[in-house]
Amino acid sequence: MSKVAAVFTPEGQLAKAIEGFQPRDAQLTMAQAIEKSIRKKGTLVVEAETGTGKTFAYLAPVLQAKGKAIISTGTKALQEQLYHRDLPTLRAALAPEKVIALLKGRSNYLCTHRLEQAQLQASQFNSETQTKLVKVKRWSTQTRDGDIGELVVLQDDPQLTALVTSTKDNCLGRECPNYDDCYLVKARDEAKQADVVVVNHHLFFADLAIKDTGFGEIIPESDMVVFDEAHQVPDIASQYFGDSLSSRQLIEIADEVQRLCLTELKDLAQAAQMARILTQVVRDWLLQFPSDPTRGNWRDKRDDSSMIEVCSRVAEKLTLFIDVIKTARGRHKEMDSLIERAEEAYDLWQQLMQTDQTGYSFWYETTVRHIVLHQTPLSVAKRFGNLVKHSDRGWVFTSATLSVNEKFDYFVNRLGLWDAETLVLASPFDFEHQAMLCLPRYLPPANQFNRDQRLAQLAQQCIEANQGGTFLLFTSHSMLKRVANLLDEKLDRPVLVQGEGSKRSILQKFTDAGNAVLLGTSSFWEGVDVRGAALRCVIIDKLPFASPDDPLLNARVEDAKLRGVDAFHTIQLPEAIIALKQGAGRLIRDQRDSGVLIVCDDRLVTRQYGARFIKSLPPMARTRDLSRAMLFLKDTYNETNLASH
Repeated sequence: MSKVAAVFTPEGQLAKAIEGFQPRDAQLTMAQAIEKSIRKKGTLVVEAETGTGKTFAYLAPVLQAKGKAIISTGTKALQEQLYHRDLPTLRAALAPEKVIALLKGRSNYLCTHRLEQAQLQASQFNSETQTKLVKVKRWSTQTRDGDIGELVVLQDDPQLTALVTSTKDNCLGRECPNYDDCYLVKARDEAKQADVVVVNHHLFFADLAIKDTGFGEIIPESDMVVFDEAHQVPDIASQYFGDSLSSRQLIEIADEVQRLCLTELKDLAQAAQMARILTQVVRDWLLQFPSDPTRGNWRDKRDDSSMIEVCSRVAEKLTLFIDVIKTARGRHKEMDSLIERAEEAYDLWQQLMQTDQTGYSFWYETTVRHIVLHQTPLSVAKRFGNLVKHSDRGWVFTSATLSVNEKFDYFVNRLGLWDAETLVLASPFDFEHQAMLCLPRYLPPANQFNRDQRLAQLAQQCIEANQGGTFLLFTSHSMLKRVANLLDEKLDRPVLVQGEGSKRSILQKFTDAGNAVLLGTSSFWEGVDVRGAALRCVIIDKLPFASPDDPLLNARVEDAKLRGVDAFHTIQLPEAIIALKQGAGRLIRDQRDSGVLIVCDDRLVTRQYGARFIKSLPPMARTRDLSRAMLFLKDTYNETNLASH
């Protein structure tokens, strides 16, 4: 018996350390495959469906192996769970001598220097911000690691958060007067010394792309890398292997120059004036974009005559701004840093204006206050694949949703993992008895204009039949808002809508209520774990094909067509199948759960490709009769409710 196999026996370390631990064949199979991959420094891709126990399956061989391990997660919430709950439990049982560390991106750590600067400017802020700053200062004297996740006051205030944290642009590095007490530096030092470091995908690829000064030496030192929620990796890798520039970056540079000119370099009146002019012309540029959050094709938008004119003004004023502030070079460390940032921003601006470059998607995304321009490579397969192939370490990619019809072609092709071993592990849950898939008859087509009314009627009927909680998952914000408005006054239970508070607070309210209704879009399709009667019905409005307006998708589709590849079956369909699997995965999270999944899209039965979606879903009981699904909900409620207590 191998070392890792002994861990998972009924008499093994886990059974002794964890009350109620039950060995699972799939979990052991996965752990042994990972042990082999680490030993041989190979690459393994594992789809481990919900209930497999994949977290313990990769933690056990990682803790038993020699050398340094990086575990990268899809979300900060999973990072926290691994570091504070799962890792300590297994370390105590298997490797108490191992040192573990949690490392987040710099925006998660208090910057004491920027807090001091914000306090100096406190008179410029409103009374609410001033009060919050006092609370942050008080907390700063008590915190050990400076993780702002501990601060409730910052959770829904991105503007205040930006005032007391640093970015790679405004960080002074070793020139900072508070460098020796920097929480970020301390966290990185701890990570360098640790045996197991828990990061997230964004941080991993920021490091890999050498985007974050001072962190790039951590990843190369590792002997093994495990990606959990690995289905997110291709898109995140693409972002970090590209370039971007935001209006926020330009305005922050201008604001910080003005602050310096008001406090420590008061003789630079012309620099302050140019900073105000730059801010205004950037805001004029923002007016060229829709006010609602959206994405678009920058190549097309760039060619508008009005856009050409305002972009020219931004470049002109940015050049003049740089010329003026350069006269202060050498007078102040922060001004020297701002000059360097402004010059880098100008170079990026010029690069993002050259939209005739091939092999990239040029796109923009807007928020309520800002615009970000992106230049994203259409494929990272060659670059990332070569990195994996030629590195002297083991690689593991795992998620509940990586395959399409039990094949990994789509995933491995996007990352260049052509030599990887693959493994599919089915869930141990009894889906046929625990869950029912309903495809209601007589639904209006997915593109019909008044479809929201029919969806609201169906949702109301399901909610009233469901004594537990209900998720309504949408593919668009506009449909979510319309259905939310229609349901608002018709339900006698809590109705929670994405955007009306943080994701964490909304989920907490949903779970606490036990019979609430939650309406959400993409961020609620994955990474949500609600067990028991609190979630017994998931309604999906339509198949989650990416929006035809998605510029990155359009660029990949166009590139596929030029190569003579069927873009729908090789790109759009696999992405939609994986997304649907994620949404469906919210329903059954425990062997005692039960519930109904309702997909309101008749393309599952009217289109030939519908069979591929259904085949990729868990083997639930199926019906087209909504009343039968409602009866299933009623019949199984008491059983689930009792089990959850």
